[in-house]
Amino acid sequence: MPHDGGVRAVDAWRDRVGTSLFLRVAGPDGVRSRQRIHGTPGPRWFAPDAAILRVHGDASMFVGGLRALLLQSLHPLAMAGVAGHSGYRGDPWGRLARTSTFLAETTFASAGDAQAAVDRVRAVHARVRGRAPDGRPYRADDPELLTWVHVAEVDSFLRAHQRFGARPLDARGQDQYVAQAASVGHRLGAVDLPETVAELAAAIDAFRPALAAGEQARDTARFLLTEPPVPWSLRPGYALLAGAAAATLPPWAAAELGLRPHGPVRHRLHEAGGVLVTRTIRWLLGPDDASRVSPHADTPDGPVGPVEEPVDAPTADPAATPH
Repeated sequence: MPHDGGVRAVDAWRDRVGTSLFLRVAGPDGVRSRQRIHGTPGPRWFAPDAAILRVHGDASMFVGGLRALLLQSLHPLAMAGVAGHSGYRGDPWGRLARTSTFLAETTFASAGDAQAAVDRVRAVHARVRGRAPDGRPYRADDPELLTWVHVAEVDSFLRAHQRFGARPLDARGQDQYVAQAASVGHRLGAVDLPETVAELAAAIDAFRPALAAGEQARDTARFLLTEPPVPWSLRPGYALLAGAAAATLPPWAAAELGLRPHGPVRHRLHEAGGVLVTRTIRWLLGPDDASRVSPHADTPDGPVGPVEEPVDAPTADPAATPH
């Protein structure tokens, strides 16, 4: 029937575009990595109903990842490590694939594979040394830098999930997520990590005196927000992701990066764009093969049912990053 043919054509288009998106984020070995992560038997670090599975398995991670990079760049030593060692300009998609695979391995893979991923990153960190533009030395395994990168990521992933995720967590689930993410951060060498939302906010406030946007950070913001390494056909969708990421930054962070203040109307437009693009990504990756979302989750909302009943969402490297 003509109608059935149209549905099949749409499904084929969605599968083709969704696969292309998955491979761009997960890298050319993404399919094999996904099979290994989910197909290897054995115990996992997290229970099937863990909050971290829901957060890291949602399309909101696309917004959260961009926000995390912007926020992390405000630490001058962390930014120097990213600029000097990560290849974020020369090979941004390779860096993204390595980071997304690390998150997938430590969230969804067998305990053995998760620990192996951590061991690989720690070995890289041990070799990364340098000096920031102001002359200060840095090392990627510095516990302070690891802690900053961790709290910036966790805050970004959680805030993006609460605003754009398919099933936001309630207060208890949010605290569970922060604590579960801390267990991975401690394995990487970070210390005294927050384990509740309140502690996470306090940790970010404690870093404020050490944060400042130098030219490297502002260059990173321009690159991520206005010079994205994506084909022109993907620019409109990327612009929605970037606008949503910038709109969810704290006002002090946006001001440091030289971003234009968001008035109420513009803020709502960016948030609406974030909702639209994350829903589109979720649809493209498809309910029947949503293991491509994070890009390694098992369902669009995470591998299993909710940790708690959801509530309304709030309105509101150095090479220390994984790879």
